[in-house]
Amino acid sequence: MTQTAPRAPGLDTLRSVAIVAVMLFHTYDFHGAGTLPASVAPVATLGWMGVDLFFVLSGYLIASQFLKPYLAGQRPGLWTFYRNRMFRVLPAYGMVLALYYGWPLWRESPHLPPLWELITFTQNLFANFSSDHAFSHVWSLCVEEHFYLLFPLIVLPMMLKPSLNKTLTVIGALVLAGMCLRGLILFQLLRPLADSGQSFGLAYMRRIYYPTYSRLDGLLAGVALGLVKTFKPTAWRALGRRGHALLAAGVCLVGISVYLFWERFDSVTGASALGIVIGPPVLSLGLGCLVASAVSSNGWLRAKIPGAQLLATLAYSMYLTHKELIHLVDLWFPSIAQGAMYQWLGVYAVSCLAAATVLYLCVERPFLRLRDKGRIRA
Repeated sequence: MTQTAPRAPGLDTLRSVAIVAVMLFHTYDFHGAGTLPASVAPVATLGWMGVDLFFVLSGYLIASQFLKPYLAGQRPGLWTFYRNRMFRVLPAYGMVLALYYGWPLWRESPHLPPLWELITFTQNLFANFSSDHAFSHVWSLCVEEHFYLLFPLIVLPMMLKPSLNKTLTVIGALVLAGMCLRGLILFQLLRPLADSGQSFGLAYMRRIYYPTYSRLDGLLAGVALGLVKTFKPTAWRALGRRGHALLAAGVCLVGISVYLFWERFDSVTGASALGIVIGPPVLSLGLGCLVASAVSSNGWLRAKIPGAQLLATLAYSMYLTHKELIHLVDLWFPSIAQGAMYQWLGVYAVSCLAAATVLYLCVERPFLRLRDKGRIRA
């Protein structure tokens, strides 16, 4: 029987922060600052960083789980890994996808990407956001699916002859490749558009923000933590005694990232250009420090926060449904959508929790239990 690892309250806290940040960002994206309290609106503009936090968490957890059998002299099972991921991701995703195609009212925009893109998790590679807007937030799930597919295929052959230098080389090469690619797009596409007086925002989103090949930094930061935890226990324990220092370092690096990304849609020179090229690894390193602090022995982030475990448990279902709920709350409660800020936020929050709870209890949890029964039989 597979033993379930105890929950880490700090990771629940970070996961809940990530999903709330993403929800606030999309609320701001739909309505502007008018729907949010003045103190929250500036933070909401940075809520997109919640996705990067999800990537770091995913890289850390997946790497830790997949690499664990090596400590017992065993090899992880490729089919077992893919099976577990399918049971975790596909049922709830399939239900939401069915709602998009079976209930047009569910769509936050009348336009949908081609079904084949959504089925193959390639929407982030071919997205045309001038027309295909509904379910656009699935781009980050596409990145995660590509990671789930490729990570074991890279690790298994590398572990035939494990080498620290080889591992560091691969991780460093992927980070450097992402920087070079973003720099190339900056100088070959974005700068010419800006110099000719054209908007470069859509080009930035399509060619840099959404594609998997330029969004690996967060996942790699998480994988690096998982590698240290698994194969360098002495270093991991030493890291775990520096929770406060890791928190301070993480806050500083995220703060630098905020500066680098602050004018990303307004300028492709100076700090903004630097942010396009090196901003993702700087942000990912900062978020990696926060994750390490959350699982340390003395960091403040490791404290148990009331409600965090609930939000963390519902995070995936909330991620799938929260953007659609903005549209439905506006449609069904037009009177409060016109300016009753706190009422709208309250109705939206309750609606998101209710929808996510139903999706979790009726779809996610039954398939997770089915997955775990298969583990016990194995």
